[in-house]
Amino acid sequence: MIASGCFWNSVRIADVMMDVGVMDRQEVWNGCADQKQEGTGQDPEQTDKGVEQTMSDNKNTIRGGYNRRVKCELYNDSMQGWKCYPIQKAQLIIADVPYNVGTNFYGSNPMWYNGGDNKNGESKFAGKAAFSSDFNFNLFEYFHFCSRLMKKDDTKPIARGRSSDSPCMIVFCSFEQTHTLIQAAKKHGFVNYIPLVFVKNYSPQVLKANMRVVGATEYALLFYRDRLPKFRNGLQVDENGKNIRGTGHMVFNWFPWEKDGKDIPKIHPAQKPVKVLKKLIETFTDPGDVVIDPCFGSGSTGRAAMELGRNFYGFEINKEFYRRAKEEMCVLPEDTQMELKEFIS
Repeated sequence: MIASGCFWNSVRIADVMMDVGVMDRQEVWNGCADQKQEGTGQDPEQTDKGVEQTMSDNKNTIRGGYNRRVKCELYNDSMQGWKCYPIQKAQLIIADVPYNVGTNFYGSNPMWYNGGDNKNGESKFAGKAAFSSDFNFNLFEYFHFCSRLMKKDDTKPIARGRSSDSPCMIVFCSFEQTHTLIQAAKKHGFVNYIPLVFVKNYSPQVLKANMRVVGATEYALLFYRDRLPKFRNGLQVDENGKNIRGTGHMVFNWFPWEKDGKDIPKIHPAQKPVKVLKKLIETFTDPGDVVIDPCFGSGSTGRAAMELGRNFYGFEINKEFYRRAKEEMCVLPEDTQMELKEFIS
């Protein structure tokens, strides 16, 4: 069974204020039927897509003083099923693709042993993969998805020394995967890239601490087509379009890896911190833009997008990750929910 959860959030810049309504699941069924008539989607009468959709409809106060409705939709489905859903084109796609480490995922981690001590014997994680998609993830299908779901490049003239409003994607990966990703991206039109490094002040490879240098970094690649993507570094311009001195700052290609606090649930073994994702989303999008995660795992990308007032769409094939993302990571505050009759009135 394939399910989806849809949240429309009201995010004030400082805090979250949400009201809740309910979306008729028939809207999604009708969307699938329309796709079927066009010969581009699956037949909803033959495919069991038990769609659970919840919406919160609220106001989002953005810089500039206007209101915007922000949507967050989670789908328990493969990204290949995107044609069956009413998805907007993305300004930014963020994905943490499987690292293809297979059964060595916990290799240098204390979790390999009971209680983190080899004297206690191996734990249930020894020789286990973190998730099944590590063995069958198709990079070419992923980049095909991105080429279809990402907005087209901005063609408007831009001032000298400024970026365009073109889209981009950020792919977290292992260092060893970078060459493969670059080659696959080029075949789908993403011919330019910027390497990104995330620096930790700790390492999970404690079992190797007395043997060799241990890893304390994460890697990602920022891909774009022809024009430099939208870039927000705090620069402000005057009424004549000239830069205001003292605004704007350099953004380096390395970022500190800030761990989340106890308010963020730990759901996925390779979960990326919401703080790190928010920094990336703030840099390459504006409020109201669309962010897509084709394999959202814990839902932390959705959480980051929600809190920043960006629209979000995410796919996850693992039912348990999807359930926990919907119920824990992207859950709406209970004390601010409205009854359906209040929403309608």
